[in-house]
Amino acid sequence: MSERSVQRHMTSLFSPLSLGSTTLPNRVLMAPLTRMRASRPGDVPNPLMADYYRQRASAGLIVSEGTQISPQGKGYMDTPGIYSAEQVEGWRHVTDTVHEAGGRIAAQLWHTGRVSHESFHDGDLPVSASALPYRNRTTVRGEDGTPTRVNCPTPRALETAEIADVIDDYRRATRNAREAGFDLVEIHAAHGYLLHQFASASSNERTDSYGGSLANRARLTLEVLDAVIAEWDAEHVAIRISPIGSFNGLEDPEGAEMGLYLAEEIGKRDIAFLHLSEPDWAGGPELTDDYRKQLRAAHPGPIVAAGAYTSEKAARLLEAELIDAAAFGRTFIANPDLPRRLEQSLPLNEPDLATFYGGGEAGYTDYPEWTA
Repeated sequence: MSERSVQRHMTSLFSPLSLGSTTLPNRVLMAPLTRMRASRPGDVPNPLMADYYRQRASAGLIVSEGTQISPQGKGYMDTPGIYSAEQVEGWRHVTDTVHEAGGRIAAQLWHTGRVSHESFHDGDLPVSASALPYRNRTTVRGEDGTPTRVNCPTPRALETAEIADVIDDYRRATRNAREAGFDLVEIHAAHGYLLHQFASASSNERTDSYGGSLANRARLTLEVLDAVIAEWDAEHVAIRISPIGSFNGLEDPEGAEMGLYLAEEIGKRDIAFLHLSEPDWAGGPELTDDYRKQLRAAHPGPIVAAGAYTSEKAARLLEAELIDAAAFGRTFIANPDLPRRLEQSLPLNEPDLATFYGGGEAGYTDYPEWTA
């Protein structure tokens, strides 16, 4: 048996992995999960959030919930930011708590773009690539204080001169994440949010250098990536894309082609990893192995994949060398000790969908670890 065959056989969810300058003890990552528990006023991370992340520190790597890079980037109630001194201090407590528990954590940098509501912006419209009406809803605080779903308005198009400010916001957020003690940052370029809105022909009808061709539509994503790398370095940067599927009202018929183009361009930058969000978790089709092979050929670096993953699915794709690690979402919500449960084939807690968004400890920090 060849050395490479032995290595493939030994690779499992519980094998170590190096992602850039960060060494992971296992390949069970915690996917970014919007939970809407930040403190008001100021969307500040708090001790309850620190406890939530500490409980899940056995993950190979925690990717934080999306954290908005600016007030303009906010799209949901009570989501944390990473642009104010108070937010940085709050995140520092979170990262210190995770590190004390032996974990590693990345900050996911987020601008929701048109997936937002005017009530978050003093009556101003959310921004996007183009001022196109679309169907989607977001979550605001209702009159009774509980999460309430409302329609997103038609956004306004970002002026070309404003785009440099958005890129600077990503750069500043990266600096703040480093100051807050995160191990690396992940750029959220998936799920119909701002960078995806620029990348998709269905949401981008611009006639400037950020619209039209595939390369022009990918330009903002790659400029943001380059700015974030320049602020830290490539080894501390990752990016998430969702090339196929329907997310947050964004239908993306050319998404497969854009995904391959971005994978190749991202690969040239030798970043920590490419995070692939697959469509089946949101009701879309499963990715084919043929497309996975094309992504692997386009992107030579580590690929982390997420989307309705089970340990069996992860094991098959790891063995086929189509992914290097798997990120788990809802199962990590309900099972703070998920790596142990998967490795020992222990029963899994069922997640309570009613407590996913907003609230307090219930459905957040009260899921039990396995004690038998």
